[in-house]
Order: sequence, then C-alpha cells, then structure tokens
Amino acid sequence: MKPFDPSGAFQSNVNEGGIRRLTVRGAGVTVFSSGLSLAVQIVSTVVLARLLVPTDFGLVTMVTTFSLLLVNFGINGFTEAVLQAENLDRNLASNLFWVNVSIGLLLTIAFAASGSAIARFYGNPLVASVAIGISLTIIATSTSVLHLALLKRAMRFTVVSMTGILAQAISIAVSIFLAWEHWGYKALVVGVVVQAVLQSVGAWFFCEWIPGFPRRAPGTRSMVQFAIHVYGRFTINYFSRNADNLLVGWRFGAGSLGFYKKAYDLFALSASQLTAPLANVAVSALSRFKPDSPQYRKFLLNALGVIAFAGMGLSAVFTLIGKDLIRLLLGPGWEQAGRIFVFFGPGIGVMMLYYAHGWIHLSIGRPDRWFRWGLIEVSTTLLLFVLMLPFGPVGIAVAWTLSFWILTLPAFWYAGKPIQLGIVPVIAVVWRFVVAALVAGFGTAMIFGGLATFAAPPSLIGAFLRIAKISLSFGVLYLAAVALLHRGFGPAHQVLGLMREMLPGRGSSKAPLVDLPTTSATVIT
Repeated sequence: MKPFDPSGAFQSNVNEGGIRRLTVRGAGVTVFSSGLSLAVQIVSTVVLARLLVPTDFGLVTMVTTFSLLLVNFGINGFTEAVLQAENLDRNLASNLFWVNVSIGLLLTIAFAASGSAIARFYGNPLVASVAIGISLTIIATSTSVLHLALLKRAMRFTVVSMTGILAQAISIAVSIFLAWEHWGYKALVVGVVVQAVLQSVGAWFFCEWIPGFPRRAPGTRSMVQFAIHVYGRFTINYFSRNADNLLVGWRFGAGSLGFYKKAYDLFALSASQLTAPLANVAVSALSRFKPDSPQYRKFLLNALGVIAFAGMGLSAVFTLIGKDLIRLLLGPGWEQAGRIFVFFGPGIGVMMLYYAHGWIHLSIGRPDRWFRWGLIEVSTTLLLFVLMLPFGPVGIAVAWTLSFWILTLPAFWYAGKPIQLGIVPVIAVVWRFVVAALVAGFGTAMIFGGLATFAAPPSLIGAFLRIAKISLSFGVLYLAAVALLHRGFGPAHQVLGLMREMLPGRGSSKAPLVDLPTTSATVIT
C-alpha cells in the first residue's frame, strides 16, 4: 500500500458508505487472526513448558516487566494519534517517524545500561545479560510503529494481522529450536528479538513509504502532545498491570514468578486476543461518527453487548476448567499455575469489558481524561496488590479480579460523561449475561460434583475429557440462561450473523454493525 498520493496527502480509499463494511471485515480479520495467534501461542506454551523450567520463564519476565514499558512508547501514542488525526500528510508522518525512532534509540541504550541495576534489585546476576539482549527489541519495534499505524488508518487490517502472525510464528519456531539445543532462557530472549525485527520488516514491506527528512509541518506539535497523553495513560496503566510481576519476583523468586506468569498469560490472552485487536477497528470506526450521535451510541453499546456475551461465558467456563486446562497445556509440574489460574477466571469477562472504556476516550479525542482515569486505576490496583501480597501469587490473582469488578462501571461513567452516555445503558447491555454466566456456572459445578470440580486434575487424557464435558454442559446451560433472560435467542442469532458477515464476500454496507434488539436506550433486551 502506498499511503500518500503524489501531493503528499494521505489516501485511504475509504468512502463514507464503505466504513461499516470495512469495519466488519476488519473485525472479522482481527478476531480470526487473534484466534490463530492464540493457537500459535498455546502450541509454543505446550512445547516450551516441556523444554524449559519455570525459572527460565521467570528470568525473562523479570526483565520484560521493565522493557515492555519502553517497547510500547510509540505503539501506544503515535498509533492512536495517526488513527484519529483529521488531516495527515507525508511530512507530518515523517516527523512523527523520526521522533519515535530517536526516542527509541535513546531508550534502547538506557535500558541496556540499566541491566546491572535490575539484576541487583532481583538479586540475580543473570538478569543483566538478559536485559542487554531484550533492549534490542525497543529500537527494532520503534522502526515499525508509523508504518503499521498508516496501514491501520487505511483499514488494511489483513496485512497488519498477517505480519504479526508470521513474525510470531517464526520467532516461536526459533525459540523452540534453541530450547531443544539447551539454550535455556537465552532461547526465549532470542525469540523476542526476532519477533520485533520481523514485525518491522513486514511493516516496511506492506507499507511502501520511506520517511523523508524532518521539516516544519503543521500539526506536529499537537500530534506529539496527543501521543504523550496516550503514552502517559499507558504508563500509569502499565505500572498497575506489571506491579504484580515485580512484587511476585521480588518477594517469592524466579520460580514462583514462572508459575504465576503462565497463569496470568492464559488469563490475559483469553481476553486481549479478542478485545485488543478490536480496539484499533473500534476507534477507527467510532472516530468517524459524531460523539453525540445515535450512530455512535448504537455502535458502542452493541459492541459491548457482543463482548459481554462472549466474555462472561469465557469467564465462567475458564474458572471451572482452569486446573485441567493448565495440566493439559503445560504438563506435569505446573500444578501451582493451575491453582493460581482458577482465581483469575472470574475476572476474564469483566476485564474484556473494562478495556473497551478506552475506546470512548480515544474516539472523542480526550486522551487527557483517559490519563487522569489511569491515576485512579493504578491507585486502586496497587492498593489491592499490597493488601493481597501476603497470600502469595494466589492473592495477587484475586486482587486482579477484584480490581476489574470494582473499576468497570466507574470507568464507563467517567469516559462517557463528555457525551452524556451514563452507566444505565451499559448496565442494561451487560447484566443479563452476568446473571446467565453465574447461573450456568453454578449449575455446571453442581452437575459435576460441586467442589469436586476444582479437585486436583487427573491424567492428561482425564483432564481433556473433563474439559470437554464441563465446557459442553456449561455451553448448553449458558445459552439456555441467555435465551430465558432475553426471552429468545436474539443475541445468539445476531452474534452468529455477525460472524457470518465477517467472512469475505458476505454482508451489506447498509445495516448497522450489530443489529441486535434494542430499547429506547439502544441496548440489548
């Protein structure tokens, strides 16, 4: 794709009537690619967990707890600035590219030099060498940020997804090969670096644009300020999202951190693989509507309904099968991770909903409010971490789940205040799915022996069979409860229709994104 025409103006080839069609296609591509990415990640987990030990994963996590904050400098900031900008030309994009790469280079050098300090903090000398290797991901990632952002602005989500999946698959193959050759934790380090490099190569290949030299361009300052606000919010959020790794690694060591990280990864992946990829699609689409228009509200609330339908179901079933799933994926010796994951399960669905409040801030151009909300979020989450730390990694998992249930409704109230959204429409969309998941979850647990459902997992074959039986039973009960509360199968039918429409060659550009039954508040009934 050539993002700029001969005059230097951005060319997206997206007309008003095609927004909806490309939004649905983009959602379909991102959901499918996220599922494929999750499958690749699961395969890598299954294999690497049998070639490496928890301490190897713990060592790398000790370093990435710090490095990922720096890696995301441009990804969270300049991406959103490019997506929401009303006007964008070649000169402005070039300026943003050089600002991002220059800062990326400085951060790379600084992080490599800080390796010894991080090693002293954890009391583990191996951390210093890991930090030097991981630092290369910062500069490698910075070179791809603007190219990927331009592809997303043009709604070329297929090539963005394909680039990410190929980079991930190849890097995992490299890690597995090196782990087989007994490289230990170094296999993970090399894999992380390879993925960042390949992502950049793919971004430059698909986005045929070579940045020009920096020059004066109207809007540069405001775009950088917008990016700083977004990254500032991300930084605050990052501290709350990674303080758990820091505390567990510091208090309980690399081994316990390895168990905790694998449980957390399954918790986070189950949600982020759906909501994170949809964020760019949603922000791109919502930014094209007037914030106070009925179309904006309908799009947002219907999207929340779809997330609640899927998320609450996943939350309940993962709580029921958590120990068996960890046993099946990671094999013997990882039972402690399974016990931790059970306490993450109840937070999966509400976490998926919580992340969507950021769509409102970004689409209405108010990252400053998102930043301020982040201060409340990090304060609440860190307080819960401190209170639950004496209970070990399980306590931190409980703190995560509580934080999302406490913060979600206030977050949507604050985000929607500038457009008078309120929380009543959000509650009206979500509550039936919460009740349905609770009823189906308790019903399934009783069918399979109550508390015996959470007993130690049996053999691998037994774990697989129990997962299949519990999942099937829960699915039937959940759909029945949803149908009862909605007085019909409308939500299930409409979600299936949306999934069909995401396939190539299907759908119409005239229908609403998700044509679910609505009330005067435009909510699912």
